Amino acid sequence: MHTLGCPKNRVDSEVMLGTLSEAGYRLVQDPARADVIVVNTCGFIDSAKEESVQAIVELAQMKAEGRCKKLVVAGCLAQRYPEQLARELPEVDHFVGTGAYQEIARIVGEAQARRIVVPDPDFVHDASTPRVNSLPSHTAYLKIAEGCDNACAFCIIPALRGPQRSRPVADLVAEAERLAAQGTVELSLVAQDLTAYGQDLPGKVRLAHLLPELCRVEGIRWIRLHYAYPRDFPDSLIEVMAREPKIVKYLDMPLQHSSDRLLRSMKRGRDSRFLRSLLARIRERVPGVALRTALIVGLPGETEQDFRDLLRFVEEQRFERLGVFTYSREEGTEAGRMPGQVSERVKRARLEKVMELQRGISREHQRAMIGRRVEVLVEGASEETEHLLAGRNAQQAPEIDGLTYLNEGVAYPGEIVTAEITDAGDYDLVARVVEREARRAARPLPRARSAAPGRRSRLRVIS
Repeated sequence: MHTLGCPKNRVDSEVMLGTLSEAGYRLVQDPARADVIVVNTCGFIDSAKEESVQAIVELAQMKAEGRCKKLVVAGCLAQRYPEQLARELPEVDHFVGTGAYQEIARIVGEAQARRIVVPDPDFVHDASTPRVNSLPSHTAYLKIAEGCDNACAFCIIPALRGPQRSRPVADLVAEAERLAAQGTVELSLVAQDLTAYGQDLPGKVRLAHLLPELCRVEGIRWIRLHYAYPRDFPDSLIEVMAREPKIVKYLDMPLQHSSDRLLRSMKRGRDSRFLRSLLARIRERVPGVALRTALIVGLPGETEQDFRDLLRFVEEQRFERLGVFTYSREEGTEAGRMPGQVSERVKRARLEKVMELQRGISREHQRAMIGRRVEVLVEGASEETEHLLAGRNAQQAPEIDGLTYLNEGVAYPGEIVTAEITDAGDYDLVARVVEREARRAARPLPRARSAAPGRRSRLRVIS
């Protein structure tokens, strides 16, 4: 199973893994040993499409060189271009859209299954759907809704994922309880539009009603909020974030731009005055919150004045985390038909200017962390060296943010320890363990080996 794109796509892959596992298939790590290879693609922007096609072509070699008998392409790219892909990639056995991934076992198991299975995207999994968590057992994504009702001019997602379909509160609590029973302590809530959760459910259920119920799940320690669009962010949601200790002080809110003219043409539904007011309220009422946002440069009609406005906005708001994308002109979107398309050279230059500015802001945030004591969720041995443990503090989300490296003390993967920050880079931190929970510290630990050269001590990792 090869997954590209966003965490929401990862959840779809996990459902496919669960469905295949229940049907008797066994996951292998080496594609050369696989009888079936599934590529779960992204079709959001040009770079993602190119990456997906490259992965398909590379893995198709396994049909010639390995034991692969069936190659399946699933996900957003298959949903968007099924007929074109079928013509250009004859080596692919099946194309499975975003509304059919739950049928993966039947599709690969039936000799007469259709090659293109791309129904309207109307499926959303529930707590009873088989799912295999592909992350370390202590952390997992919880997809609370599928689809999107927004009409952002630059975005193709509603066409690929269908309208908003929120899962009931009881169903989400049941899945959270199942994940907790498997050892999950951190839940990252994801959806195409997190703050639109519940608007399609009866009884006026909203995100502010769901969160306290998830906080009551025993074993869950951290809950993160991702893709929280700013259009509908009520005070009740801010109050829950401030009140519930399990909701980490971290918020991923894609804002896209600060120019009122561009926000209107993008159909974002809010102006810069509203965005500034909302950000100020969140920072005031949720002290210490780390804000992550995503911005787009090079939108059709973006002038130098618009771009300078964006730079001033980034300097003013000083986001703890920030990602920047160059605008991708996508067929089927309103922005793709707009005049004033910006050249790739200008888009790239603008991206680099924003990231240069943000790098300095991030460095200041990081340096201010030195000397502070924070909770760190231990991931395991560092990929850089066995002499360090890698973990994440509450302001570091899995897969997209930096890491906190522990170079002194002892801890287990999946354990939340108190650590003191001793050094900081632009995006990563270094810390030492100063306190462990009594119930975990009581576990017998092996004796640490001698410290590596240049290190004050080493950590012994227990897997």
